[in-house]
Amino acid sequence: MKKNTVVNNSPIAPSELIISPEGRIYHLDLLPTDIADNIIVVGDQERVERVSSYFDTIEVKISKREFVTHTGTIRGKKITVLSTGIGCDNIDIVINELDALVNIDFKTRLPNKQHRVLNIIRLGTSGSLQEDIPVDSFVISTFGLGFDGLLSFYDAKYDDIEDELKKEFLSQIQWDNDINTPYFVQGDDMLIKAIGKGMHSGITATANGFYGPQGRVLRLPAKIPTLNEQLFNFKYKDFRITNFEMETSALYGLCAMLGHRSCTVCAIIANRFKKEYSKDYKKTVDLLIQNVLSKFPL
Repeated sequence: MKKNTVVNNSPIAPSELIISPEGRIYHLDLLPTDIADNIIVVGDQERVERVSSYFDTIEVKISKREFVTHTGTIRGKKITVLSTGIGCDNIDIVINELDALVNIDFKTRLPNKQHRVLNIIRLGTSGSLQEDIPVDSFVISTFGLGFDGLLSFYDAKYDDIEDELKKEFLSQIQWDNDINTPYFVQGDDMLIKAIGKGMHSGITATANGFYGPQGRVLRLPAKIPTLNEQLFNFKYKDFRITNFEMETSALYGLCAMLGHRSCTVCAIIANRFKKEYSKDYKKTVDLLIQNVLSKFPL
């Protein structure tokens, strides 16, 4: 996806960029000085403390709603961990506000002349869609496959490979016209190479819900009953769909358009085809945290 931001020549209105009297961004409740260039994002608020427990120092602790932020250092490098909550709607808030913190002057309400690039790494949990990717393993997302519809509200410009994957997906998958049009977004190659060594890799499907959008049936029937089987069977060149979660496509798309780097690494806590679930997923998540932090500083 191509960078695609509009430079405003007039101050951004208070209704669009909401800043508290203390100079803090509205939802995250952060000052521009509260975050590092290297940011780990997690869904679960309680996971923030699990990540920051491995920091050498912690200088900032801010909490508002589901958004909990700790900033400190690891091996002399400043680092932030931030909880997003669940879903692409929350990613829309978090990424736009993180970008505003580093690329908009809160006094003039104008974009900064010098663009600051963030490295944003999502540590998540996920369900495997392939039998050979076992429970308690790790997957790094080369692409996000979005079912959420979020990027359709932006002027997104996709790369050729992203358009190719979408075309091939719609030719193989029995997609209902009433559902959001799917899209593909590539993760940042530098981060994927730096973080993903020794891990499984593939396309991560991003659902806008946990039950029906991921093919789970409790008391309501799914629109596409065979969705998981079709995702399992999708093949195009060397690409395959490896896992399901709820944030990656929005993360990749927004970061690319705003000129930031992003990647997602997930602990596999379930295998949807083997019907297996991790016996101790918290231990697996801790191992993932340690694995990723061992590769810092970037």
